[in-house]
Amino acid sequence: MAPSPDPAGHDALLSVQSVTMRFGGLAALSEVTFDIRPGEILGLIGPNGAGKTTMFNVMTGVYQATSGEVTFDGTVLRGIDRYKITRLGIARTFQNIRLFPEMTALENVIVGYEAHSQSGVVAAMLHLPVHRREEREGRQRAMDLLRFMGIADRANDAAKNLPYGYQRRLEIARALATNPKLLCLDEPAAGFNPAEKIELMGLIRKIRDQGYTVLLIEHDMNLVMGVTDRIVVLDFGRKIAEGTPTEVRANPAVIAAYLGVDSDAS
Repeated sequence: MAPSPDPAGHDALLSVQSVTMRFGGLAALSEVTFDIRPGEILGLIGPNGAGKTTMFNVMTGVYQATSGEVTFDGTVLRGIDRYKITRLGIARTFQNIRLFPEMTALENVIVGYEAHSQSGVVAAMLHLPVHRREEREGRQRAMDLLRFMGIADRANDAAKNLPYGYQRRLEIARALATNPKLLCLDEPAAGFNPAEKIELMGLIRKIRDQGYTVLLIEHDMNLVMGVTDRIVVLDFGRKIAEGTPTEVRANPAVIAAYLGVDSDAS
């Protein structure tokens, strides 16, 4: 279903090097550096306004960094269009769900599969064999992903009619349909109750176990601490900590950032 992780787990799949992002006179990110290793679940956390979403948008091509570089699987991403970044192997979900509401769940996932279509517009218009084959493969893969996400029973329902939790799962399924090397989840637990968050933790582990690398932005600290291998912490656009959940939980700078006191006082 997915590319296999590097068994050594040391070489970076994605490398962020000294990234600064300025909006006018405001530095939303300042000299941020970290790596994402193949096969891991990395959490990117920080208080509100820490720069998490800005970092996410730089990595996925929404913004061009003012300075610094993001390198993905050996390719520098500066100047590359967003759809090409998707083709390189980075997929993302959104904090505010962005599905095609009138399309069925199955059709939404097929859209993700078509990001790697090779047949082109002419083949589709003429219904050439190569296009028909891709359509069959896309439909089958989409159904496989809906089963994997536990929502195949609603494959033919319009996305707008799905329960909220199913819509979250559907957006992840559509992202996985692009066959990513790196899956970026932006606040996937937003709006979930405690039981749904526990289910989400299991689902994220299940996705990683299929060979995907996962980047997680999430406010729920219990979820982040319970599912990630490593965590990078931002505060006011700067990286203030990086390490395992245990290391980050005990870091005075992290405690200070979340409690709103200086590190000496914490």
